[in-house]
Amino acid sequence: MWVRQCDLDAEADDLPPIPSRIASNEEFVPPPQSAEQKQYEDRLARLSAAVAKRQGRSRRDFLRSGSGMAAALLALNQVFGDCYEVDAVEVEDPQAFEERWPKDQFIFDVQTHHVDVGRKWYDDTSTGRGIKAFFLTLRPEAKTLEQALDLLNRAHYVKEVFGDSDTVMAVISGVPSRDWDKNPLPPDRMVATRTFVNDLAGSRRVLSHGLLRPNLGNAELEEMERQVKDLKIDAWKMYTGAEIGARAWRMDDEKVAYPFWERTKALGIKNLCVHKGLPLGAFNEEACRPLDLERAALDWPDLNFIVYHSGYRGVGWLAHGTGLPVVDPRGTDPQEIPWVSDLLRILKRNPGIRNIYFELGSTFNILSAAAPRACMHLLGQMIQVAGADHILWGTDSIWNGSPQGQIERLRRLKIAEDLIEKHGYPQLTDEIKDRILGRNAARLFGLDPAAERKAIQADKLSAVRQGRRYDASTRSNTQYGWVWVGGGRGPTTPVGA
Repeated sequence: MWVRQCDLDAEADDLPPIPSRIASNEEFVPPPQSAEQKQYEDRLARLSAAVAKRQGRSRRDFLRSGSGMAAALLALNQVFGDCYEVDAVEVEDPQAFEERWPKDQFIFDVQTHHVDVGRKWYDDTSTGRGIKAFFLTLRPEAKTLEQALDLLNRAHYVKEVFGDSDTVMAVISGVPSRDWDKNPLPPDRMVATRTFVNDLAGSRRVLSHGLLRPNLGNAELEEMERQVKDLKIDAWKMYTGAEIGARAWRMDDEKVAYPFWERTKALGIKNLCVHKGLPLGAFNEEACRPLDLERAALDWPDLNFIVYHSGYRGVGWLAHGTGLPVVDPRGTDPQEIPWVSDLLRILKRNPGIRNIYFELGSTFNILSAAAPRACMHLLGQMIQVAGADHILWGTDSIWNGSPQGQIERLRRLKIAEDLIEKHGYPQLTDEIKDRILGRNAARLFGLDPAAERKAIQADKLSAVRQGRRYDASTRSNTQYGWVWVGGGRGPTTPVGA
């Protein structure tokens, strides 16, 4: 069955800083733990127990520290080969890890979400109890926890994204539905979260998606104007494969989609963020493939088509077994990354298309932990075909917990020399990583990273963050998405969803 990873973690405090299971954001079926993930988990457990004893602290505190992050990267290298730049001294010496932390990186996460964690988590875990006490101290007018859960989960989002990671700015996102009152995070609530965080910080930390549903017809044009003019949304999020209303739809449909592209130009919104890949069972699978982007991008060169999840077909039994590329961890053959390769072929045959962008949410998280060699192929091919300036950083947090583990993986990931020699991939330089982590998205959203950082460095969240980047007493290392436990094929919808 599916269960929330955070519920499994409620009784355990010694959690790995890089997950040993793939958690679903409810858009794909979570696969069982692979043999390699179990091996990584076992190696990290033994390594962390030994080093924590030498450092005179518990495994829990060790795994929440910079040394614990270094140990996780080292354990991944032991399983998958030389994938991450990490030195054994960083595991033993916390200061050695700190010295390698980039001081002025502009990290702009264009895919973040609320996750409504239930009361049990706040009552039964040390992290949850700490957040509850902190929030109820700030908001004593909340007479019961139930009254406070909405704002409490917003506060939890702030902690995971801005307190426990190096993220500087983020976009809050959601999922369309026919009726907003049945939506867990409709546009008005996303914008309310944007206001909540920015007011709390005293600076601009969060931008907000609007939710667009062209297949609902002309009435949606009025809703579109409301979201732009009244809510002041910053970009659109849409699901071509979601069967909202009568049917799924295509980005290149002249009757259904094109009137909305014309209107969005008139309203001054240029960024169209479209979910592709990760079809689960509730979505129209064919409409989740990115094949409709070729003509749309050619017909609308003034709009940016930002492909969420990079079109990755995903994991789970609905995606060829586990859905991971079938690759020897130390193998050298290039791999088809299901559906991402569709986009790469589109760009190869249309070198003039410069308005299609790859967003990495969930895709990087899955591959960098469960198949790092495939992740090297993924990024190497994207840079070769589209360019390093066409990859945007997204983490799908806080489904995946704090994004810090993903940030550290990209900072430390390197493309193996044999792959560079055989396929001509460029190396992942610090300059390329800086572009991916934030500067590319800043350009698309019209942000000046230097100006934004200057304002943010003096805000309240930065003040809170000082001195607690790897505070072992506050980091949780859990994921809030769904994992599969038990045997068999499993259901197509999560228990309790």
